[in-house]
Amino acid sequence: MNDRAVCLDSAIVEQRQTSEDYFLDQDAYHTDLSRIMGGRHGSAFKAYIQSKTIQPLLLLGNALDILKLLPAASVDFAMTSPPYWGKREYENGGIGLEADYREFVQALASIFFELRRVLKPTGSFWLNIGDTYSAKGLVGIPWRIALELTDNQGWILRNSVIWNKVKSGMDNTKDRLANVHEHVFHFVKQPKGYYYNVDAIRSKLRQARVVNGAVVSATGVTGVRYKRQIELSTALTDEEKKSAFAALDHMLADIAAGKVSDFRMVIRGQQRTTHSDCAKVSGRAKELRDKGFYFLKYHPNGSKPADVWDIIPEDAQYRVAHFAPYPVDLCRMPLLATCPQGGIVIDPFCGTGTTLLAARHLGLKSVGIDISHRYLELAQERCSGLP
Repeated sequence: MNDRAVCLDSAIVEQRQTSEDYFLDQDAYHTDLSRIMGGRHGSAFKAYIQSKTIQPLLLLGNALDILKLLPAASVDFAMTSPPYWGKREYENGGIGLEADYREFVQALASIFFELRRVLKPTGSFWLNIGDTYSAKGLVGIPWRIALELTDNQGWILRNSVIWNKVKSGMDNTKDRLANVHEHVFHFVKQPKGYYYNVDAIRSKLRQARVVNGAVVSATGVTGVRYKRQIELSTALTDEEKKSAFAALDHMLADIAAGKVSDFRMVIRGQQRTTHSDCAKVSGRAKELRDKGFYFLKYHPNGSKPADVWDIIPEDAQYRVAHFAPYPVDLCRMPLLATCPQGGIVIDPFCGTGTTLLAARHLGLKSVGIDISHRYLELAQERCSGLP
């Protein structure tokens, strides 16, 4: 039998048609060279999640076929950046070479349907996908995929993040703008109860302080302006003014005590309401109508990130072997927010292993699937140098 041993610290399990028994020494897997044979990706996966190592498990083969071999509800987090449609020919061909974009969308949808089965109910799936021009028209690939997943597979789309790549690549077109963004979609399987740790990704604000006896919030709010607006208001009754002064003093006390890091006060007739002026659809508008004011409180642990991320692509690293490695920084926030400690990460189009590397930095187990042996070797190389 012409079976090739893959001598890597992070074992590459090859997809083969054979009846040969599968064997995995977990200690050898972690510290020494491994020899894993046969079309037994499911067995390799089960052995890996029971082992102590956090070096990635690398599975060589077709993503759809391999996902079908993995147990249901067995991974906590998935993030991937599949080949883009019609952009270039990747090693070993594969998805992205379809003649029609509809075939491309359906091919990815089939894989993500199987990924949904493998993902735990509490899990999250983050998808980075770029768009393509065809016959001078932008095809809208990202949203075609997103709508296919939500409309026909039951995925729930929680966020559409804009990845602002800050700078564009070589673009010599003279009849349109340069493209500098891509989409990163966050999908879940259920509307509530999925894992989400927003505190892990908050930006710590400056602390409130006391200046000349007056409380000053993290962004310099002292309450003096609001007190003056309340005092001079013609839209508030005397009773509402009294209530507003008391509430403002209470808020400043919370600032001083560290219960709130910052705030804004919206006063009837002074500031415009947020979102909607209609009390039927907005609780804040109702509060403004009934009380004459409301507060916007900043979380004491800082603000949560918005849905536009300014992250420069990793232009040079591994460019010779892999044309589109998305940056490690793009993976960190999703991992921190939606993968629990001890969770299992999977990337069905792992390429040179960016998702796996980000997971490895955070001490998480990860599984990468790819049809390119060379890409998996590069992924192993990137992760093997970490302690």
